[in-house]
Amino acid sequence: MDDRRKIAHELDDMQQMLKELEIRYEQYFAGIERREPSNDRKNLARRVRHFVNRHIVWTDLQFRYQSIASRFMSYCQYWDRILRLMDEGKYHRHTAKLQRKPAAPDKKSAPTENEAEHLHEQMRQARKNCGLSGDGPDQGKIASFLNQQREKLRSRYGDKPIEFSIEVHEGKPRIKARFKK
Repeated sequence: MDDRRKIAHELDDMQQMLKELEIRYEQYFAGIERREPSNDRKNLARRVRHFVNRHIVWTDLQFRYQSIASRFMSYCQYWDRILRLMDEGKYHRHTAKLQRKPAAPDKKSAPTENEAEHLHEQMRQARKNCGLSGDGPDQGKIASFLNQQREKLRSRYGDKPIEFSIEVHEGKPRIKARFKK
């Protein structure tokens, strides 16, 4: 049974390495990482090859290894294709969202003084119900927070109408945003 645990632990490590490698490659393709994580990729390839000639008796562990190996090979093909496109100058990073200037706020979607005032009052009441002292953030801070959140949501999801409410999460009131239906 000790051999089974050892193999399972090695497979867990390989799966974790694959997740981390996937994240690092996505960061590299997005321009966050400056260097390709090729050393990590070689290390994982070495570990995958180590299991090729190994006879695994347990079918569940054999299936896990095969799925990890096939995912790794699929990712390698994908990464190689993206790297080739980058070398050819045909790969365009998805930085358009970062470069786009925020649209001017519409009058219908901009927070009104009444909305900030209403949320401030709800926040005070929620804090009181939770047994927290003080009034919490003032109305001006709430209004600026609403503006920031609207801009973030607008740049990410487009110009959809948004409404804000106060919800209590783990004993603390928070401002929650959702799209109007």
